[in-house]
Amino acid sequence: MALQELTYTFEAANPQPFPVEWMHSGVVGSGDMEVMFTKEDLGGKVNFKIVTPVTGFDEVWSRVLQKFVNESGISDVNVEINDNNATPVVVSMRLRQALQDAKKEA
Repeated sequence: MALQELTYTFEAANPQPFPVEWMHSGVVGSGDMEVMFTKEDLGGKVNFKIVTPVTGFDEVWSRVLQKFVNESGISDVNVEINDNNATPVVVSMRLRQALQDAKKEA
């Protein structure tokens, strides 16, 4: 199975730096994904790197990730996603879960 790598950069309207240095959530399994956040000074931006076996959903990824950045306001963080056929709902849930866990640790 060939994997593709997607990259995106977004900026929140009201940026809020990621609350911890590093956070991991999820596992790479059937229909799921793992997400890793690494805090870094990016001038208010959020960089996403996605590795996925699914092709043709670049625009869906972009919309889901942009919505997450807009709603959460996170900034100054690199996000790596290792996907194994997660649906957009699972992607949104896993991102929100990781952010909630990070806020608890802060």
